[in-house]
Amino acid sequence: MIIRLRHVALCTLGSLLFSGTALAAPKSGGTLLAIVQPEPVTLTGAVNTAQPTSLIATNVYDGLLSYDKELKPHGQLAERWEVAKDGLSIRFDLRRGVKWHDGKPFTSADVKWSVENVWKTLHPRNKAILVNLLQVDTPDEYTAIFRFSKPSLALLSTLNSWGAPVLPKHLYEGTDVLNNPNNNKPVGTGAFVFKEWVRGSHITLERNPEYWDKGKPYLDKIIFKVVPDAGARAALLENGEAQYAVFSPVPPKEAQRLAQSGKVKVETSGYQWSSPVMYVDFNLDNAYLKDVRVRRAIAYATNLDGLNKVVWYGYGKPSVSVVPSALSQFFDGTVPRYGYDTKKAEALLDEAGFKRGADGVRFTLNNDYLPYGDDYRRTAEYFKQSLKRVGIEINIRSQDTAAFTKRVYGERDFDISISWNASFPDPQIGLTRMYWSGWIGKNVPWTNASGYRNAEVDQIIEQAQGAATQAERVALFKRFQQITQSELPTLPLLELHFFTIHSPRLHGIDSQGDQSQGSLKEAWLD
Repeated sequence: MIIRLRHVALCTLGSLLFSGTALAAPKSGGTLLAIVQPEPVTLTGAVNTAQPTSLIATNVYDGLLSYDKELKPHGQLAERWEVAKDGLSIRFDLRRGVKWHDGKPFTSADVKWSVENVWKTLHPRNKAILVNLLQVDTPDEYTAIFRFSKPSLALLSTLNSWGAPVLPKHLYEGTDVLNNPNNNKPVGTGAFVFKEWVRGSHITLERNPEYWDKGKPYLDKIIFKVVPDAGARAALLENGEAQYAVFSPVPPKEAQRLAQSGKVKVETSGYQWSSPVMYVDFNLDNAYLKDVRVRRAIAYATNLDGLNKVVWYGYGKPSVSVVPSALSQFFDGTVPRYGYDTKKAEALLDEAGFKRGADGVRFTLNNDYLPYGDDYRRTAEYFKQSLKRVGIEINIRSQDTAAFTKRVYGERDFDISISWNASFPDPQIGLTRMYWSGWIGKNVPWTNASGYRNAEVDQIIEQAQGAATQAERVALFKRFQQITQSELPTLPLLELHFFTIHSPRLHGIDSQGDQSQGSLKEAWLD
């Protein structure tokens, strides 16, 4: 028996806009000034999963699928797909007539090469998802058949232009993929064509006149301006000079003011596919942090409700588990909890043998926070004040994104680190890489920074990758949460509710569940 999933045409808000009782049609033309911060380190999502890269790359590249607000898949480069009943193969019927931006035809050979040489070997999320992939067969130019030794049920949740971009084989085959020059001057099949990258200033994309989705994109050009200062970002958005910025581009308090001014709109939709979680990684090689009592003490010393209110102004929700509650079928609310209790924290630290000195200090730790703006710096400062109450001094260190990722995920020269990961619709996609021992010290961002090694957790992760039924996977992931929330190599802080700020003149940016990390081909300016 074959389960057939067919592409369903989307009726998007980019096509129909409510304005009172009237409906306005999209208008073609115009230049959109969008804000990107921090500046990406590369422009190809196949080799780097950092959020700033996604903003550019998803407009240049396409994936096989896209996802609506209910996270149901729809066709992009694949028009149809079939999943075998035993889960051991997935057949994709590819869209015909698609061209790369350099004019070469897109074929199944590009899919096969991307899967076998990038997704399965280099991509930090897909490497785990595709561990059971045997090969990709291409019986003709428009058919790609994925064959597995065991079912890989999570795959269909990550095949969009950000989760699994298809690269042009003719530009990458036989090269060092990680250092290929096309990573920074990308050639894709997407709605916009890369024009220029002026370092420290802006990245320009122009309309793809031969895009397969006829009539789109509506915009002539997108300029992604690098704006390091939060105040400057707010000013550009407020005065209308910039019309689009994602992933909470200004502090939440400032977002409230801007929304009340009526000059911009602040939306939290479009992040459903990401389901982001902010967390603290503990370096388990540290003399203090290798003791689980210290990690639990830090959890008790951290007031998550206060963090959400004081730093994030309610644009979040205190975490219970590393799996967010939004992933309702996988979430386990019965995991060990660490409510705010400084007395318990002090008792655990005393029990671990780390008494207060004459100056009241037990020990000092370095904290490297994700350099994505003031919210993360303020989170580090809040965390510093929380731990000071129980006798732990924190030295906050800042650096650019490249230095941060090398220090935390390569050299592992840190004590604690504050960052966030997208969970995606399935924990296997975004979360298990934080705990699987195979990622330690590989210099792959947002993987296992803590150095956590647990044979049972590794086994659970590997079993979930090949489980034949979703019920089996759910049970495995609930056991996974029980163990990791007890041992706490990572402390989940908040389920983040990121927001987008945009001009009232900008429409067509609310059609997809992955919109914040998706194409602006539906966007238009009134």
